[in-house]
Amino acid sequence: MLLSYLAGFGASLGLIVVIGAQNAFVLRQGIKREWVLPVVVLCALSDAVLIFAGVAGIGAAVQGAPVVLQVIRWVGAAFLLTYGFFAAKRALRPGALRAAAGAGGATLGATLATVLALTWLNPHVYLDTLVLLGSLANAQGDGRWAFGVGAASASALWFPLIGYGARALSGFFARPASWRVLDGAVAVLMVGLAGMLLFGG
Repeated sequence: MLLSYLAGFGASLGLIVVIGAQNAFVLRQGIKREWVLPVVVLCALSDAVLIFAGVAGIGAAVQGAPVVLQVIRWVGAAFLLTYGFFAAKRALRPGALRAAAGAGGATLGATLATVLALTWLNPHVYLDTLVLLGSLANAQGDGRWAFGVGAASASALWFPLIGYGARALSGFFARPASWRVLDGAVAVLMVGLAGMLLFGG
């Protein structure tokens, strides 16, 4: 069981330690020190739900219904393009950027809605968790649930790490120019991810 747990932990960590839309958002919230705990908890819980659904075998059903992934793909691309547009707008208007928490930031509801969209409208998360991790888990036989616990543990470690670890960068991001660079990079990332969804097959 321990080996299955470690296999799940390593496989999940390898998939999530990539700068994607979700990680970029968590990093930004951490730097701003805005709603960090709810954000990291929601990210970890979302991953756990998807991982255990994959372990339970739902990934096979999703894989057999490509139209579902196609719909998620187009909706997700539209969301990423919209998010990228607003990030670019913030980068072009540095006077509107604030490094201090609570200085005109988004409400908790709006922040959590963004997290849910970045997570659940990304078809890659279904392929990674439901299909890939689900398949790897079920290959473990009786150790599949230990594999799932290990995979969920990796998310539970990773998101607080980048959410709270980002605070070390708060001094650098006290300058508007630094926020311009971050938001510019986020805009490019979001548009790039949208392009991958639309044209990457």
